[in-house]
Amino acid sequence: MAPPKKPHSFLSHLRQTTRHNIYTLRTQPLAELSGSLGDLGTLLPLMTALTIQNSISLPSTLLFTGVANILTGVGFGIPLPVQPMKAIAAVAIARNFSLNTTAAAGIVVGALIGIMSVTGMISWAGKVTPVPVVKGIQMGAGLSLCLSAGSSLLAPLSWTGEWWGDNLLWALGAAALLLLTLPFPQLPYALLVFTLGIILSAFSPYHTPPVPIGPTIPVLLPPLSTFWDAATTASLGQLPLTLLNSVIAAAALASDLFPSPPHPATPRVTSLGLSVAGMNLLGCWFGAMPVCHGSGGLAAQYRFGARSGSSIIILGAAKSGLGIAALFRPGRVVRVLAGFPRGLLGVLVLAAGVELARVGESVNTDARDLRDGESEGPAGRRLRVLDERERKERWMVMLVTVAALLAFRNDAVGFAAGLLWNWGFKATRRMEASSSGGSNWSWSWRKGIRAESRMNEEGTGLLGRTSDESAA
Repeated sequence: MAPPKKPHSFLSHLRQTTRHNIYTLRTQPLAELSGSLGDLGTLLPLMTALTIQNSISLPSTLLFTGVANILTGVGFGIPLPVQPMKAIAAVAIARNFSLNTTAAAGIVVGALIGIMSVTGMISWAGKVTPVPVVKGIQMGAGLSLCLSAGSSLLAPLSWTGEWWGDNLLWALGAAALLLLTLPFPQLPYALLVFTLGIILSAFSPYHTPPVPIGPTIPVLLPPLSTFWDAATTASLGQLPLTLLNSVIAAAALASDLFPSPPHPATPRVTSLGLSVAGMNLLGCWFGAMPVCHGSGGLAAQYRFGARSGSSIIILGAAKSGLGIAALFRPGRVVRVLAGFPRGLLGVLVLAAGVELARVGESVNTDARDLRDGESEGPAGRRLRVLDERERKERWMVMLVTVAALLAFRNDAVGFAAGLLWNWGFKATRRMEASSSGGSNWSWSWRKGIRAESRMNEEGTGLLGRTSDESAA
């Protein structure tokens, strides 16, 4: 039995994360810099679109999310992303939300997540949610990123296009470069692609619409009716997405990617919930974009080399500097961001989606609910051994979660479907266990299944037996 862990104070945790950040940055600076750019495929298009239609304040968004990046990197010591709330962003773009409505939507979600964190509801949800369902949410989010890359970013492009700097040829070149860098994970792929995209954007012949003139960092006081409208439209769809993907799934992925030691203690769901609540309850009042953490962004930054909080501290410093520049020239900043070639963004998003979907392979091999078992596993962990039936059931629960999530494009539907499937398997096992004592059919059914399994392993079947064998 392992000795009980000694409690760590907040200051000792900060010292540990700081040492880890500094050491990682000194040993692999290019990888950290490249990894910091891994989540731009989600950030750039949504932030630019919301800014152009005056649904958010660009300077406020860059400054507040930049500070949030820095605090997240210092506090957690891993490349935990600060990314847009996608459901709120999608509704805001479709309905042309005002600054007040977008802010109200983020404040409502932040307040609800904060209440659930303080009361312990998030921690309870993280403990009782089956791991195959969490893996399904992660895998579904990754495949959703791949679908969005193919539909909204790459599908509208042609092989030549109206502009030579943004077409499928550039996307094909970026994909080929990604394949070439696979044997060399230390090469800063995202940094190279981002630098190329900024250069191409500077020579883009197209200009974005002018940014509406208004207060650069407004102070917003939405009326109660705006809160109600935002809550019943954008917030309602965002809450389960934030709870499942930005908190529960992100905490599970952090535990898989950054086991401690050598990394600092991975964040708990309560800490992530409080972090999401704090970012939105502070920034949204000043026109900042509603943001959250996310397993997709974490997988993207890990894929491109980030291994510590120093990566997003660098990103936060860059965003803060860009936010100061946007205070004086918001139109020029928007033009550079909006001109970033979609072909290059699409490949970044596609690579991030594949990296996130890949975590599903460990559902039966190195999942966190299998650890501390009896057999030796990866990285010296003791893992619980699963029988064949349990392996198939866990795999099926994960696939049902993925299928429902992709079919309805809703994390909550995927979560509910996976949970129901998991409960169905458990109910079946209980019925078999309760009837095994006095019911012959249950015993005969299990005996038949075992006999069929043995015959499949031996390469023989009932039809292959001789009459003598049958009689015997």
